[in-house]
Amino acid sequence: MSLKEIVQRGWDAVGAGDFDTLVTDYVDNMTFIMPGQSDVLEGRQAFRTALDGLGEILPPGFEITGLRQIEGDSEVISIIEWKSEKVADSQLSVLFKFKGDKIYEERWFIDTEQWKSAF
Repeated sequence: MSLKEIVQRGWDAVGAGDFDTLVTDYVDNMTFIMPGQSDVLEGRQAFRTALDGLGEILPPGFEITGLRQIEGDSEVISIIEWKSEKVADSQLSVLFKFKGDKIYEERWFIDTEQWKSAF
């Protein structure tokens, strides 16, 4: 399985609300860097716990309208087209860094001012 297929499997798990399956593709000591780059979760368990509150983290009416993966050497970038109740159309990117076939870092890149205005 390619790295971008692993990432796509994760997005599919998020869409299905299957967070237990999602976290199996991460190493135990993974790092999750949230929008704004200042909030960081350390460890797969902290990441899994945060996923239970996903509905509170995302803007009201958040919907992914397009998704594509770009694979590099031990990393994948997801380009995500999205909308919400207050944002008609936007994009963000997520960088996934791998050790072998497991993700050790997930980092979101987004226009933080637009993101804040979406709430």
